[in-house]
Amino acid sequence: MKFGKVDDADSIDFTLPPDNPANKALLNAAKGGKPGIYIGCAKWNKTDLKGFYPKGTKDELAYYATQFNSIELNATFYNNFPVETIESWYAKTPAGFKFFPKLHQGISHWKRLKDAKEPTDIYLDGIAHLQDKLGMLFLQMPDNFGPKNWEILKAYLEEWPSGFPLALELRHTGWYDGSFNSEDLYSLLEKKNITHIVTDSAGRRDLLHMRLTTPTAFIRYNGANVDSDYTRLDDWFERLRLWTEEGIQNIYFFVHQNHEEASPLLSSYLIQKLNKELGMELQVPYDPRVASGQVSLFK
Repeated sequence: MKFGKVDDADSIDFTLPPDNPANKALLNAAKGGKPGIYIGCAKWNKTDLKGFYPKGTKDELAYYATQFNSIELNATFYNNFPVETIESWYAKTPAGFKFFPKLHQGISHWKRLKDAKEPTDIYLDGIAHLQDKLGMLFLQMPDNFGPKNWEILKAYLEEWPSGFPLALELRHTGWYDGSFNSEDLYSLLEKKNITHIVTDSAGRRDLLHMRLTTPTAFIRYNGANVDSDYTRLDDWFERLRLWTEEGIQNIYFFVHQNHEEASPLLSSYLIQKLNKELGMELQVPYDPRVASGQVSLFK
């Protein structure tokens, strides 16, 4: 992923901001048992995930889904796939696997949410064929979609159908720098039960808002292909521990990299910490590079 890429990651302060005070009350109100945790990569193709697939792997999605319980599906941003393709994704993956698809760019970047009902309906009619394997959709707005578009964003989200779980990612700094009354945004998201994506990227620390609007944390973690990617995950683990103690219901954590081949390694590292320290029982992905001693998960 090129978004937020920097030339010198060592110069970045990766400290996570303090937790937002509103989160505790929101999570306490939803408190239950262990959260549902879905951790995965953003792509499944062999070209990007070099070294992850054993030799002779013929169907990459089918194998990927035996190792991870979820995928952040960015391909749906670029294409409205035929129903037959979506149904094949469903058929290739086991029970319990979840897809987290991005809404098509025609909705977010071309229409910019104005007069977007028709492309939205077309998209939803297709993606609905993921059936029970549809985790949560996410709407990513472009960098230049700022608070001047608040009324457009509000109108679109007000009409969002409740049968499709949705998360929102905003990338314009104006939503979070104090120039806009962000409480209006948070109130709308809470009312519509829309999850507020937290984006952690080296070059866009301004987007690290830490404000939850549902008892679900949806984190898009962008590594920099440096050793500090692992210490950053240590910090994220501590935040997830806090939210778990306070009552979070779902954790969706997807790992991106400038060079994606490290994404399975980072995902596995976080999974093992959650299992060991929080008593979770997530499957640890098999990775030929780790099994052969080429790389170590622990930095």
